[in-house]
Amino acid sequence: MKLTSAEAAKVLRRLNDDYDALLAREQASDVFVAAVSENVEDVRPEYDFAKTRAEEEELTNKIRKLKHAINVFNSTTVIPGWNITIDEMLVLIPQLNKRRSLLNVMKSRLPKERVEAGFRSASNIIDYRYANYDIAEAQAAYDEASTKLANAQTALDLVNSTVTFEFDF
Repeated sequence: MKLTSAEAAKVLRRLNDDYDALLAREQASDVFVAAVSENVEDVRPEYDFAKTRAEEEELTNKIRKLKHAINVFNSTTVIPGWNITIDEMLVLIPQLNKRRSLLNVMKSRLPKERVEAGFRSASNIIDYRYANYDIAEAQAAYDEASTKLANAQTALDLVNSTVTFEFDF
């Protein structure tokens, strides 16, 4: 079957949900408590150890194979206009986010700010913090980083929702 990365992520989420549900059902039925006065067979929950192990193995194999296929796709698919793979883009986007956050703080500063006195409140000395850079440059760098981040996210979204890869369980 052909899948996009976005579709594969949804299939993977469903498989992980199925796996978690299987383990929860097993945990609810692999042991049970019965009162001395009860017939044990009347309160025994339905549970098949071998069947559960087989279902668990089938699900873990599907999850492993799909994750591998996604990893191969991510490490070999180059994003048009960026000349980097999806895998690299998944590293670049958080880096751009971090840069944008730093530049947001820098562009928001005043050129000269009064520093609160703290414990020296009785002193007549007033301290100032000065920006040691051009705030307009920080604004321009912030705008550039924001645009690059938005373009990177859009390019990644486009590839993830349109480019397909072959996958069979």
